[in-house]
Amino acid sequence: MKEVTVYSGGKLISGEADVVQEFPLVLRVNDREIVTLISSPHDLRFLVAGFLRVQGFVSCVEDFQVLSVCNDYGIANVRIKGELPTELKPILTSGCGTGITFTLPGAGEVGATVPGGEPIPVAAVFDLMKELGVKSEKYKSHGGVHSAAVGDTQGGLILHAEDIGRHNTFDRLAGEALLKGLPLAGTLLVTSGRVSAEMAAKAAALGIQLIASRTSPTDMAIRICQESGITLIGYLRGARFTIYAHPERVAVEG
Repeated sequence: MKEVTVYSGGKLISGEADVVQEFPLVLRVNDREIVTLISSPHDLRFLVAGFLRVQGFVSCVEDFQVLSVCNDYGIANVRIKGELPTELKPILTSGCGTGITFTLPGAGEVGATVPGGEPIPVAAVFDLMKELGVKSEKYKSHGGVHSAAVGDTQGGLILHAEDIGRHNTFDRLAGEALLKGLPLAGTLLVTSGRVSAEMAAKAAALGIQLIASRTSPTDMAIRICQESGITLIGYLRGARFTIYAHPERVAVEG
């Protein structure tokens, strides 16, 4: 808790408030410092594993030889099979606090195509977003964080993550799924934040077939979802939403 001063009813009142924590984590891979991640301080192994997974540096648990996180010093030491690219070109993304990625596809470069399956019931999308709201404990207590979850095509929640960075929530989901051996292909992703090109490209690489957000997608995210076969939903609020890509994969009851 932090000491604060609140203005209310024409008076300044002393009090206490719970505030969001920011945690800088230096990531070293094969004795090479590659990035500092700004995140929430919990479950950092999931964040590190997911970040390396979505960058394409690892694809299975066996690719990790060492995965160690020291919260006291804010350092993650990782050793993976194989070598990192000689030159890593960081791209500053639209993530909160400015996210970073080393891989962002351009036009016609998405590569991954999500296989089509049975149409997804509208109820499953609403149910999963409702579960996300129920699980978002940190947001309910003091706000200032993003949340995301993956679920099945019936709206059942599989994994949930919270972080100060919306891009980090996806990396956490990808890392937890990898370390726990949970497949993400064919799942649904719901998020509290804007859907960016980075998030859409990551979802395509992992085979996620639908993304739904409470807010808007970017134009690049729409293009990536159109090219990769992902159903993209925005402004999911109350009993309505807007579909930006592949509406044919959504099944309306009745």
